[in-house]
Amino acid sequence: MRTYIKQSLYTVPLFISAEFFSQQQATGIVTDNGKSNINPVLIINVSNQKSTLSDASGKFSIEASENDELRFVKEGYYRMDKKMGKENFNSPLMVSLEKVEIEIPEVKITYKPTGNLERDNKHLNESRKVVSLRSELDEYMKSPMNEALPDNTISKSFKQDYGAGQVSILGVLDAAVGLFKKATELKITKANFTETQDFIKKVKQEADLTFLTKYGMGEEQIDQFLLYANDTRTMAKKFRKNFKIDVVEYELRVAFAEYRKTRKLDNL
Repeated sequence: MRTYIKQSLYTVPLFISAEFFSQQQATGIVTDNGKSNINPVLIINVSNQKSTLSDASGKFSIEASENDELRFVKEGYYRMDKKMGKENFNSPLMVSLEKVEIEIPEVKITYKPTGNLERDNKHLNESRKVVSLRSELDEYMKSPMNEALPDNTISKSFKQDYGAGQVSILGVLDAAVGLFKKATELKITKANFTETQDFIKKVKQEADLTFLTKYGMGEEQIDQFLLYANDTRTMAKKFRKNFKIDVVEYELRVAFAEYRKTRKLDNL
């Protein structure tokens, strides 16, 4: 019986010691594929739910263990996941994020140049009237929408004046452009009190807030932080109509990185 007790006393400290020393610091630098710093980048250890932001030089340091999964998140860039191996702790990680591509529609030239400059210019160069019309349409498309959407009726601009025997082409074109713009544009407006409360309630229901409870924050403290995050990041204004959970969680972690600098939190 005494022999068994002595063995147990020696076994427990060895187990605790092995678990304690398995935690290490993973360090590195985050850049884009052009080798430029893109700070701040959110780095999340998915395995232990720890997170940090890269500094002004792109450098970062985060607690990790072998086989932990690190996730690198930056708006406008593809997300990258990295599984930590034993060799990754011997030297800093060099992480390169790839920027999301913006597809440009292909332009096809149907006219085959002849080599005669005077003749080719007539086909390839747009007339002054067309250039002027395109410029006016571009300015119209960029102008803000100051009027309410029309009801489900036929616009007067589309009605033909049979007495005059002609249709106002420019009026039809302007109306078509206006209707397309109003139907596809999602206007960002300031959230009122009720909309803000509904947004925060939805965040509490759908977002992963375990990184807050880990610091000993109760429900009241979490509510105070969510109000802080909404005020500093204008979250309800930007995301209440287009609620994307991954973007919302990213904004919350960025806000929390600043929030914890001025408050004493218990890191559990």
